[in-house]
Amino acid sequence: MDKQEFRKYAHQLVDWMADYLEEKEKYPVTPSVKPREIYDQLPSTAPDQGEDFEKIFQDFQEIIVPGMTHWQHPAFFGYFPANNSEPSILAEMLMSTLGAQCMSWLTSPAATELEECVCDWLRDAKGIDSTWKGVIHDTASTATLSAILTARERKSNWGINEKGFSGKEHYRIYSSSHVHSSIDKAIRIAGLGVDNLVRIEVDEEFAMIPEALEAAIQKDIDAGKTPLCVVSALGTTSSTAVDPIGKISEITQKFGIWHHIDAAFAGTALLLPEFQSLINGHEAADSYVFNPHKWMFTNFDCTVLFLKDPKDLVQTFSLTPEYLKTDLDKEVNNYRDWGIQLGRRFRALKLWFVIRSYGLNGIREKLRHHLMLTQKVVQWIHQTDDLEILAPVKFNTICFRQKLSSGDQNAENQFNEKWMAAVNETGKAFFSHTKLNGKYVIRWVIGQTDVTEKHIESAWVLLLETRQKLLQEI
Repeated sequence: MDKQEFRKYAHQLVDWMADYLEEKEKYPVTPSVKPREIYDQLPSTAPDQGEDFEKIFQDFQEIIVPGMTHWQHPAFFGYFPANNSEPSILAEMLMSTLGAQCMSWLTSPAATELEECVCDWLRDAKGIDSTWKGVIHDTASTATLSAILTARERKSNWGINEKGFSGKEHYRIYSSSHVHSSIDKAIRIAGLGVDNLVRIEVDEEFAMIPEALEAAIQKDIDAGKTPLCVVSALGTTSSTAVDPIGKISEITQKFGIWHHIDAAFAGTALLLPEFQSLINGHEAADSYVFNPHKWMFTNFDCTVLFLKDPKDLVQTFSLTPEYLKTDLDKEVNNYRDWGIQLGRRFRALKLWFVIRSYGLNGIREKLRHHLMLTQKVVQWIHQTDDLEILAPVKFNTICFRQKLSSGDQNAENQFNEKWMAAVNETGKAFFSHTKLNGKYVIRWVIGQTDVTEKHIESAWVLLLETRQKLLQEI
């Protein structure tokens, strides 16, 4: 492809992209395909000769698009959103065009300094202590692993990095029973052993009980074990429960334990001043992570990790071979030393585009719109016989289910699972589920960039019509 062809096809693709954004709700949210259906339409071997771009793009439209789940669809209500926006998409195009590898200041000065700037903007806008510093990672899984590895190294005086485990360490990590599975994975990768993850009891709102945490820590100390890190949640994955950040920080300070705050999804809500009290006491914690790629209209992937003392992180990961050394290393941030990856994308650009295009007030307006829509749905559920909400709705996630007159929990679980599957099969909306105290609940998350009241009204009608049909079959 020469530059003239590139210009031609770039215009063609941008037109398709703009059409897609305007018409995305016309697609089924999820495709009606079977396993291997896409694979079997693809050639069994790579082409020896280059193919015409028109044919490649035709196959994209005819084979790939029909097999896609449309995460940007306004009726995608499952999991947590991975929402994007027009400014973010345009920034991604420029990122790809520049093709920069932003591992150090020297390799991309503007990328490094823009990253520091947008992280500072977000820190201040979210009410995080002004002495903390941020760094952009790909996902919260990577950021949390980085935090746990840093906690491990600080506790061992950076000895494990140098000599490995002595076999005498018996480090313990604590979290609520509703913590994200990425914590388990991080503990495995860090060599700590998932058996050393202590699940702390939660209260009736699914938030960690600080007294139970302190008791578990003291029990481990009495048994000769070494408390290492507490992972608290500002918005658990199942129900967006919020752990008592301040009280947990007091406990971790008392015992000299790293405190990592996982705010992957709900952390965006801190852009609203009325939610910032949720992190009162975070100043005594050590790290905090949130994902702009979930609820801040920024293309996946983009995570921001904030740290009270970045020197601990840098000491854990800094490894500078001769060929990467520069005369400026002591004057600048080399973000390759702030995490696992050496190579780094120019993710700061899309954050910059999003923040400047919307403005903080524009982002806040959309967040409040989502919260308003969520409360409408809450009212509808409360006004409907035999529907119940099983967790407090602190943000924009509703965990609800159908109750049956029999009161049989197994039957209720089966009904709600069947109900959600039947709705999802229509392709008109998509929901996901979780279990709370053994009860199967449907999760309705309202956070899509372009979701409006008409979309939640249509989904509600679909839910009720499908529910009625299933109840008649009982």
